[in-house]
Amino acid sequence: MEAIGTLAGGIAHDFNNILGALLGYAEIALEDCPPGSLVSTEIEQILKAGKRARDLVKQILAFSRQAQTERMPLQPSVIVKETVKMLRSTLPTTIEIKQDIDPDAGPILADPTQIHQILMNLCTNAYHAMEEHGGTLAISLKMQDLTQQDLESEPHLQPGPFVHLSIKDTGEGIAPEIRDRIFDPYFTTKEIGKGSGMGLAILHGIVKSYNGFVTCRSTPGEGSVFDVFLPRIADEAVPEITSAVPIQGGDEHILLVDDEPMLVEMGHKMLERLGYRVTSMTGSVEALRAFQDQPQVFDLVITDQTMPVMTGSDLARHMLQIRPDLPIILCTGYSSHISEEKARALGIQGFAMKPLVRKEIAVLIRKVLDTAVS
Repeated sequence: MEAIGTLAGGIAHDFNNILGALLGYAEIALEDCPPGSLVSTEIEQILKAGKRARDLVKQILAFSRQAQTERMPLQPSVIVKETVKMLRSTLPTTIEIKQDIDPDAGPILADPTQIHQILMNLCTNAYHAMEEHGGTLAISLKMQDLTQQDLESEPHLQPGPFVHLSIKDTGEGIAPEIRDRIFDPYFTTKEIGKGSGMGLAILHGIVKSYNGFVTCRSTPGEGSVFDVFLPRIADEAVPEITSAVPIQGGDEHILLVDDEPMLVEMGHKMLERLGYRVTSMTGSVEALRAFQDQPQVFDLVITDQTMPVMTGSDLARHMLQIRPDLPIILCTGYSSHISEEKARALGIQGFAMKPLVRKEIAVLIRKVLDTAVS
C-alpha cells in the first residue's frame, strides 16, 4: 500500500498540474464569452468535467493513503441526476437508460466524489454486461425503511430509514458459482483492458465505511441488480444553499512562483484579472534573489511546493528569515514531505491543494492578506 501511495502521489502531482492549466484557462475563456452563449455553455461543461477529475484525484490519494475523506450532508439525487446526464452523452444508443429518482430520498452523510464513484462503477459494469447486444440500464433512488428482518444478513446495522440506490441491467448476468466473489479484490471476469477487479472491492469498502451494505441479485442470461443501502440522516442536517458570494480581488503586489511555465502564465492572467499587480517567476532561486533585492515590495508570495533546486517550503523559510511578517501561500499537487500543519509551523499562513479554481484562490488570497493586515 505504501508503494501504491507513492506512485499515486507522483501521478497526482503531474495530473494536478495539467488540470490546473485546463481549469484555469477554461475559467479565463468563460469570462471572455457572452453569458448564455453556446460556447459559454460548452466551457461550463469542460469546467464541470475538470472539477470532477480533480475530485477523483483526491479520491485516489485518499484511498492509497487510507486517509479520511470529506463527508458532508448531501442529497444523493443531485449526484444521480448529474451522472445519468453524463451517461446519456457517453453510452451508445444501444443502451436504453431508465431512471426513477426520488428527489427527497436523501439526505446522507457522504463524500460526493465517493457517491459519484459508486454510481459510475456500477453503471460501467452494467454497460459492459450489455455491450455486445445492448439492453436497458435502470437506475432508481428512493427512501426505504428497513426492519430488523430486512437486516438479517447485516446484524451490526440498526433498523431505520435508508437511502436505496438500485442499478439494474439486462445483460448476461453473473454465474451463481462466482457471485459470492465479485466483491473480492482483483477478482474479475472481464477481458484484459476492461477492468482491474478493484472496482467492486473499493465500492464495497466505501459502502461499509458508511455503515451501509450492498447486495447483488443476478440471473444468467437475464441480467443483474445491485442494491446499495446507505443510512439516511435528518433533513435539517443539510445546509441551505446560499446565494453566490461575488469574487473579491484587490490591488496588492503578488509574487507568483511555479516551475511550470503554463501554470505561471495562467496564474498571472487570473491574478491580474482579479486586480492584483503580479510578478511571476518559474524558478525558486530566481524568486529568492528578487525578494532579497526588494523584500518590502511584495504584499504576498504564492509558491508551488515541488520545484527543482529549492522547494516551496525552503523558499518560504528563506524569505521569512528576511521578513518574518511576509504573507505566504504554499500550493501543492501532492507532497509527502509537507502538510498544512507543517506549513503553518514554518510560519506559512496559507496552504492549498492544486489544482485551484479562481474562486478558491481568490478567497484564500483575501483571507491571508486581510489576516496579515489585522
